[in-house]
Amino acid sequence: MPGIIAQPFLLAKTGLVIGVDEAGRGPLAGPVVAAACALGPDVPTGLDDSKKLSAKRRAVLEPLIQRTCHWALGVVDADEIDRINIFAATMLAMTRAVETLVRALGANPDEVLIDGNMTPRGRVAEWRWNARAIVGGDGLEPCISAASILAKEHRDRIMRAAAAEHPHYGWERNMGYGTAEHLAALRSHGPTPLHRRSFAPVAQCAFVP
Repeated sequence: MPGIIAQPFLLAKTGLVIGVDEAGRGPLAGPVVAAACALGPDVPTGLDDSKKLSAKRRAVLEPLIQRTCHWALGVVDADEIDRINIFAATMLAMTRAVETLVRALGANPDEVLIDGNMTPRGRVAEWRWNARAIVGGDGLEPCISAASILAKEHRDRIMRAAAAEHPHYGWERNMGYGTAEHLAALRSHGPTPLHRRSFAPVAQCAFVP
């Protein structure tokens, strides 16, 4: 799936720094989504780790980020997650997001800041940028916070849309995570094409009609 880019704006005067975060490593269904974000001069106020923000607040911040920042998304779907594993898929989604953003900007970043303790350097062949992992970075670095919000909001929309086609699993509420409701539906109805069959709870729920 191609990344999505905002209309061009001036970059912040601190050089090109890109923040990266992902959403969806843990769910049993749906894609993993990464966002890459370079802040413009008018940084939205109230940025934070998306998990610490209410859905209402995220819904307000997302369009502000989209209008005032440079951003792109990288998506890896469930079938590819099953082929390469979730860690590799997360690194690949991050790489796709940064690649799309860099191509649109026509400039390489001075640094890419990534939430967590690992980066795609040495793990994805296409990764070629200076990168630094920051544990808890989504609550410390505004560019990572913005990426965190973009990634979560985009993935949540994907899961809500998927819930309309697969209504048994409660994805509009659990976003594909392994809640009791989701696991019960897996046992009753079996996995869908959007389930990650390499994940043990899905593999263990063989459908018996």
